[in-house]
Amino acid sequence: MKWPVPDTVFTRLFGLVLAALLCSHLVMTGLFVVFAPDGPPPEAPPPPRAADHPRPPPGERPPHERGERRLPPEFWAGFALQLAAVSLLAWYGARRLVRPIEQLTQGARELGRTLDAPPIDETGPLETRQAALLFNDMRAKLRRQMDERSHFLAAVSHDLRTPLTRIRLRGTQIDDSALQQRLNQDIDEMAAMLDATLAYLRDNSQQEGWEQLDIEALLQAMAEDAQELGQPVSFNGQASQLRTLPATLRRCLDNLLENALRYGGSADISLQQSDTTVEIAIRDHGPGIPAAQLARVFEPFVRLEDSRNRHTGGTGLGLTIARDAARRMGGELYLSNADDGGLVALLVLPR
Repeated sequence: MKWPVPDTVFTRLFGLVLAALLCSHLVMTGLFVVFAPDGPPPEAPPPPRAADHPRPPPGERPPHERGERRLPPEFWAGFALQLAAVSLLAWYGARRLVRPIEQLTQGARELGRTLDAPPIDETGPLETRQAALLFNDMRAKLRRQMDERSHFLAAVSHDLRTPLTRIRLRGTQIDDSALQQRLNQDIDEMAAMLDATLAYLRDNSQQEGWEQLDIEALLQAMAEDAQELGQPVSFNGQASQLRTLPATLRRCLDNLLENALRYGGSADISLQQSDTTVEIAIRDHGPGIPAAQLARVFEPFVRLEDSRNRHTGGTGLGLTIARDAARRMGGELYLSNADDGGLVALLVLPR
């Protein structure tokens, strides 16, 4: 049987306090009823006439002579007021105790989206303050590790340009033109990978503010810009403004559109919204991706032989950058093959 209320710490604390209060009042009421002294009412009514009431059996006192344990209405009114007051205090106390746990949960959710999430407040009881302190320390360490990794890879990628330039110059001394051409292609591929790596690291390290964006106007402008360059790109759909990271969203869409044009020849952009999400689908009309490889193509520098090889100019980072950008905005990127051919990249963003 499913409970009508969620099973949370707040519900359990509030229910426990309320149950303890109710039980204590019921016990006290029962003791009062059982052990209250008998006695006639404050003002005994005149004895009834024999003609109005039958004579009681021998050994039993008439109702006007025996004391009855009746709780006055004031008792029940006081009981109700006391129950309401303590229930309100129990609700307030439970909320105060649960609030640090809710902040810790929200902080963990934000940390899963981006390492740039602000630290959580170290408030509440000793245990929750210690948990918040450890969480903030873990977040700072992760941020430092990511910064160190990015700086290290950026330095290595930058320093590799010098030997690549020397290899290119020395390649001009090779007499075999075919070998020289293949060597230059390898150098160009390595340089493109270095450029993509640096761009990927810059995207992860930079911070951007959240802004209201007319996403429909953005997609319409992207489609018109591509059409001016002679690229077959269409757009349909509508949505209201969305609070997002504008540069991150543009970078994500640019990578998806570039992939669709490179490997599918054309792109159809569709936009729709619901009460909680905004969905952007970019479909190409290429060969698609084998179902077993749909998750693998999100890995860095992964290119499929049939559709993504070095001669197409891809580096294998486009989808990686696009998915990281989607998650930085709190959304997710999904890939699927269309029923009638082609690949569909679906970007789902929360409102």
